Amino acid sequence: MKEKVDISRKETAGTKAAETLILGNIITMDPKRPAARAALVKDGVFAYIGSAEEAKKLAAADARVLDYGGNFVYPGFMDGHAHGVFAGYRAVGQANLAQVGLTTDYAKYREIIKDFIKANPQREVYLAAGWVQNEEYVTKAYLDEICPDKPLIMNTGDAHSCLLNTKAMEWAGVDAAFAKKYGPAIVHVDATGEPDGYVCEGPAFKIIHDVPVTVEEAKTYILAWQDFALANGLTATAFAGDDLRFPEAEAYYELEREGKLKIRTYANVIIPDNPADPKAEIAQVVEQRAKYSKEYYRIIGGKVLLDGVVEAHTGWMLQDYLDQPGYHGVERFNDHDKMVELITAADAEGLSIHAHSVGNGATHFMLDCIEDAEKITGDKDQRNIIAHLQFVTGEDIRRMAETGTIPAVPPLWTLKVPGAYEQEVKYVGRELSDRAYPIKSFFDAGAYPVFHSDYPVSPYMDIKLSIYMAEKRAAPQSILSGDTQRNIGEAITREQSLRAMTVNVARQFHQEHRLGSIEFGKLANMTVYDCDFLHDDIEKVADANLIATIVDGEEAYKA
Repeated sequence: MKEKVDISRKETAGTKAAETLILGNIITMDPKRPAARAALVKDGVFAYIGSAEEAKKLAAADARVLDYGGNFVYPGFMDGHAHGVFAGYRAVGQANLAQVGLTTDYAKYREIIKDFIKANPQREVYLAAGWVQNEEYVTKAYLDEICPDKPLIMNTGDAHSCLLNTKAMEWAGVDAAFAKKYGPAIVHVDATGEPDGYVCEGPAFKIIHDVPVTVEEAKTYILAWQDFALANGLTATAFAGDDLRFPEAEAYYELEREGKLKIRTYANVIIPDNPADPKAEIAQVVEQRAKYSKEYYRIIGGKVLLDGVVEAHTGWMLQDYLDQPGYHGVERFNDHDKMVELITAADAEGLSIHAHSVGNGATHFMLDCIEDAEKITGDKDQRNIIAHLQFVTGEDIRRMAETGTIPAVPPLWTLKVPGAYEQEVKYVGRELSDRAYPIKSFFDAGAYPVFHSDYPVSPYMDIKLSIYMAEKRAAPQSILSGDTQRNIGEAITREQSLRAMTVNVARQFHQEHRLGSIEFGKLANMTVYDCDFLHDDIEKVADANLIATIVDGEEAYKA
């Protein structure tokens, strides 16, 4: 472990200093000055980066001193695709019963739900989260047995599907007509054509968001998420799916007025699949931006879902699923002309489109649309984002770079997870599965990849593990034993990993002039670890300890 942190202050605890002197091994991510020993912060902005001796001369007599000794100070880390309110919702809201972790043990999971219902008899609707499907197929009867009198919804860990009991189906209007409207790939039915309780994609998202939530509850979820994110070294995140039916934006706005926000959030408002009027959807986003955007919460674009996930057979593939010949997944937003109109209207307002895309078919479709939109706008710096990218063709990797599209990639998903990997091979084949989650190829093509956790849809949000898995393409043995390495040819360097969590994310947010590196005039956001991520042994990286998270020159979290 590096030298322990020794933090001294020259003013009364709790008061905010106009100047702060930061001492430590500073990795700036600024190519002109890649390393330093000190940074001087004035009014939340970097005023000097360089030697400790010169910084001490420049500092005011009453400046606070944060001396991190031999520890390493990085630009504030950022996440390119996360779901903050959902994370808080799962942690402290109606869904907290599921926070024991993701599980495929159905019997155990049902006991957790039963205990939660018994402890919370006042609730009118019960929502569980974290369920991971195994080979056993369960229906509404699985939930009716433990909750026959109130709506109970069990959301999958990936959030793309849910299981409803009979009362929840009645509450949500899931009946034979509903099933016929969406089709059996989205609303599963039994032999008689009646819905069996299993619902996927768009309807599943709507059902979850229709569970009543007040602004005050949403504020509680946001603050719980903020504490979690800061304790994981993050200073800013994307909000990949602000829903206008959920009081998220209003809750962020009130918290900012109350001075309670620390982490910066860059939000993308959900756009419905194949909307009747794409321009009207963007006009609504612009209206929300004008109403709610301030310093710590900003709306920067729209969010579309092109497809689902492979494990639910809803990922949009260029080829058929091996276990379902003639079927290539769910095409959620698949109207080319409407997508081009949406991208074009967004660009006219300085907004980007953030797309969920797991299958290679979905990504190919989106890039076709982006290319055509750029012919109209003449703008190749729109910085539209395609997130997840489990399967991508070589041609589309090249087109990502050519169109200036940002790949949001998940290093934490790159390994072969026992059980899940075998399921994936069964669905799409070993050859394709073993080429999943490219990262290096995006860098090689000249794109600007950003890392994402997709937390809490993904069970991890971890900076050190992201660096480890991006290099090793496997999990540390301490976390998952055995051979978990996959697609080692897509491994990247430590410097590339740091870029994907700092300067590249700042670019995604159109904030490269304010965030992403430790440079004069930028916001003084930093993350301190006891590990040299660039040079320490990779196994040591996996065990690194967070020392502090600094926002605007203030310690927002200290270990």
